[in-house]
Parts: sequence; structure tokens; C-alpha cells
Amino acid sequence: MTKRNKIIYWTATLWLALGMLSTGIVQLMQSKDEALRMSHLGYPIYLLTLLAVWKFLGVIAVLIPKFPLLKEWAYAGFFFAMSGAIFSHFAAGDNAKDFFGPALLIVLTIISWYFRPAERKLINV
Repeated sequence: MTKRNKIIYWTATLWLALGMLSTGIVQLMQSKDEALRMSHLGYPIYLLTLLAVWKFLGVIAVLIPKFPLLKEWAYAGFFFAMSGAIFSHFAAGDNAKDFFGPALLIVLTIISWYFRPAERKLINV
């Protein structure tokens, strides 16, 4: 792996981890604003706790060494959660600003997944 690709991978991965951790913390706290946002999207409030726990576990899976199959599942989970968030905001008729966070996290997920080192891939090619 080239130095350039390592820098891209770690930059995207650390920003992805920070984004997932910070949104997970906000969801776990279940603030009034976050609860209203979930209700506006048509989801039950208890889903906030579930999403937060999955995000925390996904961050751990992506950052720890080894366990490539677990990493694949974590990346897939991030992709599905963020694409679901984008679609939910679209279906609710939200403004473009509401798409920014999930869209940024989905881009970081793709970049981190694409540039991950060979030892973090499911099949070393």
C-alpha cells in the first residue's frame, strides 16, 4: 500500500469513526431535538438506542485490526444506515441541509472501504 493510500484510508476512517461516534452519542442521549427528528421521519424513539449501539460496535469493528468479515459487515451496516437516512429525509420532504450529514458519512464509508489495507480485506488479492 502506498503512503498516499494509507493517508487517504486513515483520514477517511478516522473522520468516519468520529462522525459515527458523535451521531451515536447524540442518538443515545435521546435529546428532545433528536426525538422530534425521529418522529418527523416516522420512526419510533427506541430506534435511536439501537442505531447508537450499532454505530459504536461498527466503529470498533472498523478500527480494530484483523476480523475482515466483521469489518465488511460494519461497512455494509454504515452504508445501509446512511442510505436509509438519506432516503428517509427525502421521503419526509426535508431540505437539502438534512442530507449533508448522512451523505458525507456514506462518502467516507465508501472511501474508507475502498482504500483499506490488504490485511483489512476479506480476501487478500
